Amino acid sequence: MDPTTLTALSPLDGRYAAKTRPLREYLSEYALIRYRTLVEVRWLQHLAAEESIVDLEPLQPEVDDALNALVDGFSRDDASRIKALEAATNHDVKAVEYFLREKLGELPSVRENVQAFIHFACTSEDINSVAYALMLRDARERVLLPAIEALIADLRTLARACADVPMLARTHGQAASPTTLGKEIANFASRLSEQNSRFASAPVFAKFNGAVGNFNAHIAAYPDADWPAVSERCLASLELETTRYTTQIEPHDWIAQYCQSLMRCNTIAINLCRDLWGYVSLDYFSQRAVEHETGSSTMPHKVNPIDLENAEGNAGIANAVLGFLAEKLPVSRWQRDLTDSTTLRNLGVGLGHSLLAVESCRRGVGKLEFDRSAIAADLDPAWEVLAEAVQTVMRRHGVTDAYEQLKQLTRGQAMTRETLHAFIDSVDLPDDVRARLKALTPSDYTGLAADLAKRV
Repeated sequence: MDPTTLTALSPLDGRYAAKTRPLREYLSEYALIRYRTLVEVRWLQHLAAEESIVDLEPLQPEVDDALNALVDGFSRDDASRIKALEAATNHDVKAVEYFLREKLGELPSVRENVQAFIHFACTSEDINSVAYALMLRDARERVLLPAIEALIADLRTLARACADVPMLARTHGQAASPTTLGKEIANFASRLSEQNSRFASAPVFAKFNGAVGNFNAHIAAYPDADWPAVSERCLASLELETTRYTTQIEPHDWIAQYCQSLMRCNTIAINLCRDLWGYVSLDYFSQRAVEHETGSSTMPHKVNPIDLENAEGNAGIANAVLGFLAEKLPVSRWQRDLTDSTTLRNLGVGLGHSLLAVESCRRGVGKLEFDRSAIAADLDPAWEVLAEAVQTVMRRHGVTDAYEQLKQLTRGQAMTRETLHAFIDSVDLPDDVRARLKALTPSDYTGLAADLAKRV
């Protein structure tokens, strides 16, 4: 273990540092600085390409190439230099501007006025708004969506593998109409797929309209330019939607939607983990033992569902953070307060615990092996679950008090094959119908469960 992880305040950068590493490229302090640099460069390049900005000629090819190389090859040393400038200026975004001025100053061919158009007419929140939008979009598309999609694929594989394994359902914790183990797994695959699609399609917005959202400085400098159109074209080039009406900050409503969409995925994962944990407890699933792992410090036999428990815990922490972010971020005093700035820095916490939850859930699912005999031992004696089938068929054949008869026969009472068959023999039904009901067993009474599980 890297010694620095031992002193980390957060387990995301300590115990779980290796597991959350994929998100560092998009949500760390380094990533924020890198994305801010990208935004400043793209804004300068965009202005240089706009005909209405008459004092800024198109960038020379060598300058344009140097800026692109700076973005593409942005390094830890570059970020450290910006942090050093921040220490002097006490302003994180201004430090990026000064860094870019330094870099352009190193190019002998750059025109003198180009440096003046770095951060032109921008408030810091123009840069931050776009940076966070790109960070959240890229973290979603490159890390979170693939992780959730992999979990969905795992669940589909498991659902199909045990699609035709009859299982006693439990509603209110009591025996209910049978299902199949595969169908119950398929339910989660379907739910998670639907919510993951909603998470994937949540739009990403940003603003580029100045200190209080009115293009004040822009109009002062170039009164004839169509600044809303200039702004929208720049954001569109970054594949972002434009928030047209803002104060100094983008209102973050889309981030709330983003967080809430991810929360629903996490909630489904919690539900899945709790159900699977219960099935492990019932011996429906055994878990493949991992060599050298220890389940208990005193009980050698233990193979605990620790991955499912880890996933449940991390999904809960993620939702607590994401829920707060969704409620807090859209609320700001008047034209701006600073509470969103420190809050936004915790997006990585919510997304980090979400990633941990998904990956832990995948490990837990991957260790499961279903036990047909244990599942059958639970279902086969439960003849009372056929009461639904019998009373429904009786209704079809005109027995108006069918439900009441079966309720009196079965409610709170032990039921056997013989007891149920004796009742069926006492009912006035066509012979072929009576024979079909008597041929039914608890394991046969699963409706379309197997077919539904195979189609997920």
